[in-house]
Amino acid sequence: MVLKLIYTFLIGIFLAVFVGVGITAFYPGPKRPETPSSIKYAYPDNKNTLSAESKAEIEKFDQAEKEFQTQSQIYSKNVSIYSLTAAIFIVIISLTLFKNILFIADGLLLGGVLTLLYSVIRGFDAQDNMFRFIVVSIGLFISLFLGYTKFVKSVKK
Repeated sequence: MVLKLIYTFLIGIFLAVFVGVGITAFYPGPKRPETPSSIKYAYPDNKNTLSAESKAEIEKFDQAEKEFQTQSQIYSKNVSIYSLTAAIFIVIISLTLFKNILFIADGLLLGGVLTLLYSVIRGFDAQDNMFRFIVVSIGLFISLFLGYTKFVKSVKK
């Protein structure tokens, strides 16, 4: 019994990690711009003594950093959508195809819930309140549906 429980948790955790690593492998994120040496080694109290070249380098870096932040928000939104789709797919498989093999179905269900949680966390990185609301609403709906299907509906049978 304990071994089945451990196996169920193992399936759930590995499934969520599998989805996260899979998304990163096939959809890599934007690369952070490299900090110029004039910023790395400059002292905060010496900003007025920087050369024009260093100031231009800093401005260029600031622009690249802003662009990176924008790309990162878009990337987080896309990753959230992909992982949310995967979570829904995993939950459907858990409740349909593997419903007779209980410990695998529960492991898939746990993996789907963990993937859903990952999706919500990535949705918060998108810095878009409407998108956050939509992702959290879908997460709430799936959680309520799972609770009803797994605990209430199965008791009625």
